[in-house]
Amino acid sequence: MEARNIFLNISPIDHRYSLSEAEVFEQLSEYISEQAVITSCAKAEAALIKAHLAVRGELTAELEQAVDRAAQTIDPAAVYAEEEKTHHNIRALVNVMKTLVPPQTAPLVHLGATSVDILDTALSVRVRDCVQHVLLPQLRSLETALCATAEREAETPQVGRTHGQHAVPITFGFAIAEYVSRLGKSILEIEKRSNELKGKLAGPVGAYNGPSMIVQDPEDLERRYLAYLRLEPSEHSTQLVEPEYLLRLLLECNVAFGIIANLADDLRNLQRSEIGEVFEYFSSTQVGSSTMPQKRNPWNSEHVKSLWKAFAPRVITFYMDQISEHQRDLTNSASQRFVADYLAGFALAAARMKSVVSGLQADHENMARNLAQAGGKVKGGVLAEPAYILLAEAGVSDAHEIVRKITLEAEQTGAPFADALKAHAGAYEKIRAQLAKLGIADADAFFADPARYRGLSAEKARRLAQKYAALMRT
Repeated sequence: MEARNIFLNISPIDHRYSLSEAEVFEQLSEYISEQAVITSCAKAEAALIKAHLAVRGELTAELEQAVDRAAQTIDPAAVYAEEEKTHHNIRALVNVMKTLVPPQTAPLVHLGATSVDILDTALSVRVRDCVQHVLLPQLRSLETALCATAEREAETPQVGRTHGQHAVPITFGFAIAEYVSRLGKSILEIEKRSNELKGKLAGPVGAYNGPSMIVQDPEDLERRYLAYLRLEPSEHSTQLVEPEYLLRLLLECNVAFGIIANLADDLRNLQRSEIGEVFEYFSSTQVGSSTMPQKRNPWNSEHVKSLWKAFAPRVITFYMDQISEHQRDLTNSASQRFVADYLAGFALAAARMKSVVSGLQADHENMARNLAQAGGKVKGGVLAEPAYILLAEAGVSDAHEIVRKITLEAEQTGAPFADALKAHAGAYEKIRAQLAKLGIADADAFFADPARYRGLSAEKARRLAQKYAALMRT
């Protein structure tokens, strides 16, 4: 088939993203391009021929190789040309296949099958292989990069943020470990779901009407057919494979896509001028703005978020493809074709996010400065929480109110929270005694340095990084 000028393409996947993520696009094309659609259906037809021959005891190594060769070398242009005559894609494929396989096997092409026995089965093969050979490697590579960042930055102090406001101290590694944990679990679930996709050889209504005219055990023929494609039968088929197998996989992909978009959003916000805690790699020739030469925009993170906005809503269509009247209608025939676009968009976003994380730099000085200035108008105010907890632990029932008033005093006088706290000698002595019980002898140093109040941030960051790094290697 004649190659299309890239500038005449319609989908941005086929020009803008095929250029910027060329390696990933090439890998995707092997599994979900139109050529892959035709080839996968031809491989399903070949599997059916081999199953028939095996049942008859006539399958030889030579025949098997010849049938496989026919499927691998089928010309999509020839199938399209035949479809111009038949106006039926699978019948066109069958007619072309009959000319390529050994003559004695030609009658076995499509024997006992309906179109969807081939289409649904081939779709499961394509999606499984695309997920396992393209998408999962991208996700695992991203997860590994996140693990490395979480471990490297496990001790880096950072102010936590809730509701867009400064909260209590954490470490940057702990912030990244959130995504290590969330994405890691989703990757494992995607892998599991990809191995659960099913196929069928059950005829027009799923009751094995046609196959029962050929063999005594139609379900044995179905199992043999699917085994050549490394699939198992759907527990119940109409003309369609039960749609929930594919739906659950795509839903988990959408979960992972959302996690990646959330990560992109967090990293984008941490690059704001007034925060400046991380920055993406920026090449020496890169331009951030067409009019402001000084700009270094977080454009990669923004592109990931934007891809998520484009593709995540398609989950509604995945749900809608659950519905088919009685044993089958054609209302999923167009919509289901766009599963390939979704997988491509997701894979390209994952690849882009991997590049962001791999080149991500943490500005330790800005993180330390933001933490030191955290607490609103009260310097060191993020340590009001431990002061309240320690005072309550000492038996003071209105500890929260006491510390709240101390923060108001600090705000009114401009004194650091630590100085305002020490001015309340009775409360401070109780707090000091509680710190001593925890093995912290120098209360003044503790309240002078918010970074010391980080809980288990560093420990959890390391633990999760090591856990999921090991899981990504298995």
